[in-house]
Order: sequence, then C-alpha cells, then structure tokens
Amino acid sequence: MCEDNNTRVTEVVFHGFQNLNNYNIVFFCVLLLIFLVILVGNVLIITLISLIPLRHPMYFFLKHLSIVDVLFTTNIVPALLHVILWGQGHLSITGCIFHYYVHSFLAFIQSFLLTVMAYDRYVAICDPLHYSTLITTKTCYYLVCSSWIISYILISSEIIFIYQLQFCKTNYIDHFFCDIAPILQISSSDTFIILWIDFVICFLTIFFPFLLVIGSYICIFINILKMSSVVRKKTFSTCSSHLLIVCLYYGTLTAIYAVPSGDNSHNENKFKSLIYTVLTPFINPIIYSLRNQEIIEGMRKLISQHIWARN
Repeated sequence: MCEDNNTRVTEVVFHGFQNLNNYNIVFFCVLLLIFLVILVGNVLIITLISLIPLRHPMYFFLKHLSIVDVLFTTNIVPALLHVILWGQGHLSITGCIFHYYVHSFLAFIQSFLLTVMAYDRYVAICDPLHYSTLITTKTCYYLVCSSWIISYILISSEIIFIYQLQFCKTNYIDHFFCDIAPILQISSSDTFIILWIDFVICFLTIFFPFLLVIGSYICIFINILKMSSVVRKKTFSTCSSHLLIVCLYYGTLTAIYAVPSGDNSHNENKFKSLIYTVLTPFINPIIYSLRNQEIIEGMRKLISQHIWARN
C-alpha cells in the first residue's frame, strides 16, 4: 500500500521525443506515411496469400508475420503519433499494463515466427529431399499455433505479477509506449521477482530463438558454399530477405534489453525501439513483396481477375 504522504498513481504521462520539438510536424508526417505503408503493404500480402494459392509453406508463415505486424504497429504507432503531435500522452495504469501486455505478446510471436521461417529455410536448403515430409501443412499449423500459445502463456505469467505492483511515485514515463523498464521505474513495489521473470522470458523468447536462427544460418551458409556459383547466388537470394529482417529485429532487441546504454540511455532506447516497432514492420512487406517473383505474379493475377470481373 502507498504511504500516507504518497498518492496512489492512477494515470501515466508519456513524454516521447522532447528533443525533437522543432520537428514534430515533419516527424509526425513521416511516421504517419510509414504507418500507412505498413498497413497497406501487410494487408496486401495477407490478401494475396489468402486468395491466391501460393504453394510454398513459407507464404503461410509470411501471412501470419504480416498479421502480427499489422496488430503490433496498430498497438504502438497511433499512440506514438498522438505523443508527437501533442507533446505528451495519458494512459491509465491498467491501460499502460495492458498496452505492454499486447506489445510483448505480439513481439514474442514475431520472434518465434522468424525462428520458424529460419527453420523452414534450413530444411529447404540443407535437407531438400525430406522437405515435403518435414514441412507439411499440419506441421505449419502446429508451428504457428505453438508460437501464439507459448507467447500467450509466457507474457500472461509475467503480467500476473505486474498487476500486483503498487504505483505511488511519479507518473512520468520518458518513453513513447509502456515497456517493462518504464513501468518498473515508476513502481514503488519490490520488482526483484519481476526482473528475474522478465530475464527468463527474454531468454526464452529473444536470445534462445536468436541462437537457433544463427545456428540455422551457419548450416545454410556451409551448404551454400558447396553449391555451384549460379545455384549459390539464387539460393542466397532466397535467404537474404529473411536474414536482413532477423538482423534488424534481434539486433535491436539485443541492443535495448541486453547491452547497457550510455548516459543518454533514455533517448538511445527510444530511437532503438523505433527500429523494431516501426522500421522492421515497414521493411517486411517491401522486401518480401518486391523481391519475390511469385508474390508479384500473384498480384498481377489478382488485379487481372478484378478487371475481368468488372468488365
């Protein structure tokens, strides 16, 4: 319980990028444009994969990654735009914790999906003869459903403890969304247990999947080196898109949650957070659509069908 001289905090106040006050309108317009591209690009990928039968299992994983990207950015970017435009944002403590709950839940799913996609690439390149038996439709559903269920169980176990925290200190959060560190900083309760729970969950959802992805790509590169130059170039091209997203996503998360920041850590973490909350979902549809001939061909078929239907 809060002491007599402390008032229980019921609302938090976000102060986003205070050092960009002179460029708020420009920053707002750029982020709004990026947000629209994320929505349109990912919805287009979801629609194409749903309406046109793309046979490769990778497209099934890509569809769910796009769904997560849409939900993930919708949870973060509108609040970020409000903070940039008005200089600050307000949210109840319960709303802040729920905001973190949704953010972490979707981030964990994205991490697991990237790992599953790396496994798909590993089997396709390192064990192509058994690909059709290892990566079946049933296996794809199992891997995707497991990603959602495990993420739900892990974040729910942490949220149970976070909801029991008392907030009697300041309600000022120097960030643009409710992350675990800002929430614990304004809490007046003992957060030792939550810190350890968060460490274990981060290991299971970030570091361990990242190690699996790295291991998969080491095996992939070893096999690529054994191929002829023509086949090597084509094979590497199919993996480079996913590898770029993996490096951006896991690299940023590691920089935020594992590597200590300097004196200006708050500003550093805010800009690093922009990479995995905005930039990665922005790049995903661009890379996977523009560099994928089958998706481009599927888009042409969908447009042709729509034109014929109108005529």
